[in-house]
Amino acid sequence: MSLLVKMTLTAALVLSVAVPFGAFAAGERTKGRYKTALAVNLLMFFGTLAFAAVLMFSGNAMAAEGAAAAGKASAAGMGYLSAALSTGLSCLGGGIAVSAAASAALGAISEDSSILGKSLIFVGLAEGVCLYGLIISFMILGQL
Repeated sequence: MSLLVKMTLTAALVLSVAVPFGAFAAGERTKGRYKTALAVNLLMFFGTLAFAAVLMFSGNAMAAEGAAAAGKASAAGMGYLSAALSTGLSCLGGGIAVSAAASAALGAISEDSSILGKSLIFVGLAEGVCLYGLIISFMILGQL
């Protein structure tokens, strides 16, 4: 990938974080302001992600390489992408599950402390989802 493309993507990612929160920093602190900043941040982030995907899959970034090398690099890139997605999405789901299970467990423990062991089992099961995603990503990376 050329230096210009790398610099453009770096600048776009930095601006996707800096612009929304920097532009809405002054003024009254209301809930609507934070929602607007979050919406602009998400729009810029996913726009940058779409731009990077177009560059990655267009083939122009690897025009100097041969067709076989480009195909192999594309397959390896898809493998790395799938490993990252399996880890990231499983950890996201595990985090959501742990937040629900742990808050319910804390409420139950505050009423009856004898159920601590039972509640920790449910929190551990929710954390297991993250480990399964990590194991799958190691298996994917082992095939590359």
